[in-house]
Amino acid sequence: MQCNSRVNLAINTMSDIPISSLTLICVGSSFAFSGLFYHLCKQKRQEIQKLKEIPKFQPNEELLKILKASPHKRLQYVAIEGQIEPDGEPLFSQYVPRCFGVIQRVIVQEHWKVWNSITKTWAHTKKNNKQSTNTVPFSLVSFGSGVSVKVQSPLEASGLYLEQVYRRLRTAKEGFMGFVAQEITQEKPKVLEECEELLRVGATLTGFGELVLERGRVLKLLPPRDGREYILVATDYKSFLQRHEDSVTMWKLLTAVFGIAGTALLAWAIYKAYCRQNVKRDK
Repeated sequence: MQCNSRVNLAINTMSDIPISSLTLICVGSSFAFSGLFYHLCKQKRQEIQKLKEIPKFQPNEELLKILKASPHKRLQYVAIEGQIEPDGEPLFSQYVPRCFGVIQRVIVQEHWKVWNSITKTWAHTKKNNKQSTNTVPFSLVSFGSGVSVKVQSPLEASGLYLEQVYRRLRTAKEGFMGFVAQEITQEKPKVLEECEELLRVGATLTGFGELVLERGRVLKLLPPRDGREYILVATDYKSFLQRHEDSVTMWKLLTAVFGIAGTALLAWAIYKAYCRQNVKRDK
């Protein structure tokens, strides 16, 4: 009974302590962000657990034996890590000598300045984005094994980031006609950007998809038929997992930071308000 009365007294005292609405908003926002980051951390952990459950192989004789012994000579969803090797002639870089790849993307984009009559300033914008993508058939190999896995429909896969091997910015030339046009349209060209991206020959690639064995020793990595995501990443399997682990660490750190900040801010606000209440009582 005495304990309950003390609790009620503490609750009543807390309710009497004035805390500004701004402080309450900051505290609530801190706890809300902490909860959001905890949810993202939990999701990423579950994603990592699912990735670790996926069978991982390299193109070698052991993989060939497993496929021959599997039903329908097919593995529904696996991870394959190997080095990129073109099945024929590779693609040549348009700008960099002795640079070869199996997927090539060339991007040409114009950067313009547009006059903003409200702010009386020139704003930056991009126009006329031209992009061309070329690809040649390629396989994943493990050097010395003699076994290769043909990668099918690579442009349908997610996660495939190409390496930028060339980038150039050229200042646009403004002649008399260009000066007249910009006076009329209130626009003027700034620079022309040229970029080339490649999936290089010899680079390490990890693919997640369906693996099938056809005609003796022909292995193919295909988009999964069961609805799971077809993924190609230009890195090894260990680095791919480490990237996800780093995300978990980041979300965990943000959860702790915002949780501690919210708790500290709330404790400080209560302490300051309680001190003010004591000063009023003393007076």
